[in-house]
Amino acid sequence: MSVTITNADASDLGTLADLHRQCFAAAWSTADFARLLAMPGTFALLAREGEGGGAWTGFILARQAADEAEILSIGTRPAWRRSGVAEALLAHAFDRLAGDGATAVFIEVDAANAAARRLYDKSGFVEVGRRAGYYAASAGTPGDAIVMRRPLAGAGAGGGTARPAGKVEPG
Repeated sequence: MSVTITNADASDLGTLADLHRQCFAAAWSTADFARLLAMPGTFALLAREGEGGGAWTGFILARQAADEAEILSIGTRPAWRRSGVAEALLAHAFDRLAGDGATAVFIEVDAANAAARRLYDKSGFVEVGRRAGYYAASAGTPGDAIVMRRPLAGAGAGGGTARPAGKVEPG
């Protein structure tokens, strides 16, 4: 199946919060997304099944400052995991960030989240640090965050978004 990647805006805050709630136990609210998207250099992308009329399948939220960027959150609805949605969202975000001058992108991941770590490894991220006890635990010891970095090829070459939002075929 194919997905369409689109830029999110203020009219999509409820969709972003709903997707986040489906993906994470500690869900962010509509107000959280509004606050984050109001920050300079922050953008969100949404993935939707098919060519615009299907179900929302995932999102990514990223922020850029100067030549560095970070993925603040990325999520794929459980039924769409391992279908290429996250890879498509990452690829679009990488192209946009590189086109806007970022030379590297960072992400933090729970050390216990093996599936996400595999995705980030596959996407070219490498571990550059660890934050002990970063993630709250409902029971037991808090989880460590692994800090990962990925260089962005061709950064600044396009002076803008290198890959516009559009249809992609997940791999």
